Parts: sequence; C-alpha cells; structure tokens
Amino acid sequence: MSLVQQSRVFLGVSRSALGRPWRDRLDTAGLGRAEALSQREGLSDILSRLLVSRGVEPAEAALFLEPRLRDLLPDPAVLTDMEAAAARLAQAGIKGERVAIFGDYDVDGACSSALLAGFLTQAGARPRIHIPDRLIEGYGPNSEAIRMLAGEGATLLVTVDCGTTSEEPLAEARRLGLDVVVLDHHQAPERLPAVEALVNPNRQDDLSGLGHLCAAGVVFLALVATSRALRRQGHWGRGGEPDLLAMLDLVALATVADVVPLQGLNRAFVRQGLAMMRSRARPGLAALMDVSGLDGPIQPWHLGFLLGPRINAGGRIGDAALGARLLLTDDEVEARTIATELNRLNQERQEIERLAVLEAVSQAEHELAGMAELPVLLAGSADWHPGIVGLVAARLKERFRRPAFALALNGEGGATGSGRSIAGVDLGRAVRAAVEAGHAVKGGGHAMAAGVTLAAGQASAFHTFLNEHLQREVDAAGDAEALLVDAALSAGGATPRLLAEIDKAGPFGSGSPEPVFVFPAHRLTDAVEIGSGGHVRIKLRSGDGASIGGIAFRAAQEPLGQALFAARGEMVHLAATLSLNRWGGRETAELRILDLARPV
Repeated sequence: MSLVQQSRVFLGVSRSALGRPWRDRLDTAGLGRAEALSQREGLSDILSRLLVSRGVEPAEAALFLEPRLRDLLPDPAVLTDMEAAAARLAQAGIKGERVAIFGDYDVDGACSSALLAGFLTQAGARPRIHIPDRLIEGYGPNSEAIRMLAGEGATLLVTVDCGTTSEEPLAEARRLGLDVVVLDHHQAPERLPAVEALVNPNRQDDLSGLGHLCAAGVVFLALVATSRALRRQGHWGRGGEPDLLAMLDLVALATVADVVPLQGLNRAFVRQGLAMMRSRARPGLAALMDVSGLDGPIQPWHLGFLLGPRINAGGRIGDAALGARLLLTDDEVEARTIATELNRLNQERQEIERLAVLEAVSQAEHELAGMAELPVLLAGSADWHPGIVGLVAARLKERFRRPAFALALNGEGGATGSGRSIAGVDLGRAVRAAVEAGHAVKGGGHAMAAGVTLAAGQASAFHTFLNEHLQREVDAAGDAEALLVDAALSAGGATPRLLAEIDKAGPFGSGSPEPVFVFPAHRLTDAVEIGSGGHVRIKLRSGDGASIGGIAFRAAQEPLGQALFAARGEMVHLAATLSLNRWGGRETAELRILDLARPV
C-alpha cells in the first residue's frame, strides 16, 4: 500500500474547493523515520520530513543535500552506442569536418544544439545548426532538409532531441553519403534506424538506467566521452580543452524546461547549472534574464516559467532557430536583440494561447456534458496555431485533471496535435500504440507529453482508441488523486529563513515536488484579480494578526479563482507553496496558491 493510501486526511479535508482530498505526504511510519533522521543528522524537523517524503534514506541524506557531479556522473560508456558516437564526433573535430546538427524546436532542442555546436567548434569541426520550421517541416529530421545540408558539404549529421524514430529520413542521409549519429531521449520502438550510433537511454536495449535524462543531459555525456577520446589522441594540446562544467547552465535549463525528473544526476546538473547561470557568463542567458524582468538570484522555477517559455516562443510562432542562436552567441549586442525579439514573440504567443484556451475549454465542457467520465479530452480547431497546441493541452489537463490532446486542424482534413498527461498515465506509449494500430500517421513522446500527426478522418478513431487504451490508467490515477501536504504553517512562520531551509532539499520540479504547506484557519482578507493574465492576488491573516500575501496564477476564470473570490472575508484552510519575494530592498515569503477548503 502506498504512502498516499495510508496517510491520514489532512485537517479533515476530504473534498476541497477543487474537489480533492488533502492527505499528509507521510504516513505514521514515515513521520517516525523523519524524526529519527532529524536526530541522527541534526536536521530541522521540516527538512527531515521533506527528505523522507522524497524517498531519501538516512545513509543518503548527506549526498542528497550536496549533490556533486563527481559522485553522480556515470561513465558515459554505460550508454549503448556511446563509444561509437564519441569516436565519430572526435573524428569530426580532428579532421575539421562540416557537421550538420539537426535539433528540435523546443528548449531542450535549442540547448542540445548549442551545447554540441559550441563544443565541436572548439574541437576544430565546422558545425551548422538546423532547427526545423514547425509549420513547414514539422518535428524531426526530414529528407528535404537533409538533402540541403548534404549539399552544403556536411559529412556528418547529428540529430539531437529527435531522430530515434526517423528511419526513412536517416536512411536518405546515408544514401547521400552522410554518417549519422543520434543523441536523443524519447521513447523508442524496438526497430531503430540504421546509423553509425544511436545514443538514447530509452532505447529498449539500453541498460544504463539513465532514462530520466533530457536530450541535453545525453548530449553532455556525449561531450564528456568525446573530450576524453580527443584527450587520448593528444588533440587538445596544452590548455585547449573546453570547460565542460561551464556548459551546465544549458543542461540545467533544458532539464527543468523539459520537465524530466529532478532526481539523481539531474539534481546535480540543475544545482551546478544554476550556479553557472548566476555568474551571467553566457551573454544569451544574461540578456534573456534581463528582458524577463528576473530579479535576484535565479531559481529553478525561473527556468520553467520565465526563460523556457521565451526560448520556446521562437519555435512556436516565430523563427525556430532563434533560441539556439541566442544560447550560442558571444556577442552581447546580438544577444540583446534576439532576447528582445523572443520576449515580443512570447507576449504574442500568450494572447494567441489565451483565445485558443477559451475555445478549447468550451469544447471540453460540451464534450463532458454528454460523458462526464470521459478519460481523455480532445479539442481541435483550424484557427489554432500548431505552435501553441501543447500549451492548450496543458491548460485542459490542469483544469479538468485528466489527459488532454489539442489539435491544429489543417485544410486537408488532417491535424497535428500535442497531448499532456497526468501522473500515472503513460501518454507517449498510448500514442505509439495508436500509430501501430493505424489510427495515426506518426507520433510518440514521453509518459507526460506526446505529439501526433493525423491524416484526414483519423481524429475520431484516434480519440476512441486513447479512451479505450487509457481508461483503466486514468481511473486508477483519479482514485489516487489527492493534494499531498508536507506540513502546516502559520502566516508568521513563513519566513525567508524557512525558505532557505526548504531550499536545501531542492531543486524542486518533476519527480521532486515542491513542498506544499497548509495555512489552517486563516482569514482571507482580500482576493482581487490583477494584470492581464487573470492572476488573483490574495492576503491571508492568522489569528495572532500576522499576515502574508499570495498569488494564484491564471486562476481568475478557473474554479480556484472563483472559490477565492467567494471566500473573501472568511476563515479558510489554504494550501500553497512558498516563494521568496524581493521588493524595495526587502525579502518576504509569498504564497503560490494551490487550493483551499472551508473549516468544518
């Protein structure tokens, strides 16, 4: 039985404003282990609870609190085909070859492309990045682009964050005389393209146990292996070897933005990468931080909510290559110019997304009115830009708490779409099964996110297949759904000092959830909508008179925002995460609202 099933209902909340129970993240035995860890290691009660609830054993506590690459970085050779990939990349550097880098148009693809191009340039090769146009080329390698790259004189094609399922385009590359290396992390079919090396910890014959890495993490390990191969051949000479640790800023950004689990090696990547970012040594990231209005030391959530969306904006509705160019440039003027354009595109994207989400929610509500227990939602429109359908799917998933797909319909009756899932429901596997069953042209992805291409007339059969294929998983996920609470706090107890203590258990994200605190029996003194994004600003006061502010992002028109407005002036139990707010030279704790309930 899981900890969630065993743990008690928190504060007696069996149904909150969002219709879910609240449960203590730790059961009775877990609380006992947390107390023992606190006594053994001299840790605070709250930090001990956070560690135990995230599966940290007492013997692992010291390493968990100080994750170091030298302790966690594996020999890259544990990855299938890595030695062959490193040998071919090293050869390209030694011979000064033209290398075509084919990347994906998201943050992970941009970071992976910039990492590899920067390293190969230092190694002596002549890299050229190609990021496909989302509308014209679609996802992954395509034969037309490969012919163009071959015509430019490339002798080696390296695909990053794509390529695992691109059998025919990569066969075309080899027919044209290009060697091919794939560096990817997406779920893989049993049959793989015939290439010089295909490094992917999620290929079925890979036993590395590194399937949680994003593509940039895989690329970084490839650079470690390639640098070692070049060192053995005396290629670097004296003092010419690249500083691989300085590249961890891009690995950290990709790791957070691609929502891979922040566990093990990924935690070390993010911890060390954040330290590199704080030096502002990379002009592109420094410029992006400035246009994002980032104030104070950079935190993990900044990567996912401020920097990542701006890099993605180029691939969604603008020039897909802007992100990689920004991350690779050493020119501060060019960096500011690109960052400003990405910021503008992100603002445009936000408005496009807002209108599409309104339509998608209306479609979903109509669909659920006829079948409330529908396991998977599917919405679509010919008016939606293909670059924002993943964001629309994410909003549907958040609002209706079930997997969702959003489709951009084309003029020929087909569609390209993107889906987002909930914990415990493997959407990528279901999409691959739909392709194999003939209900989609192509598709795949991860457990939590997937993409698909549909031919004319396939949408209905695809939706039916997903509903039947995922019914049991969705039902099980719904039964287990609960808001897991780490501890209760009062307004006066939420301080910057507490946040510093909590931060020791970070970084938080996928696979290492941000701590959730409940503020019991506090008065909600204010709740107002602010800005153009539909955010709700609140003020909470405890019985002793202490108060704390908070915000519920994009909640004004959602059930959470409506519940906050309805509870103004009343006593509530409020569930939230904590963040540090810097304003006017002062630091204060601030709430990010997740849920609320009325005291019984």
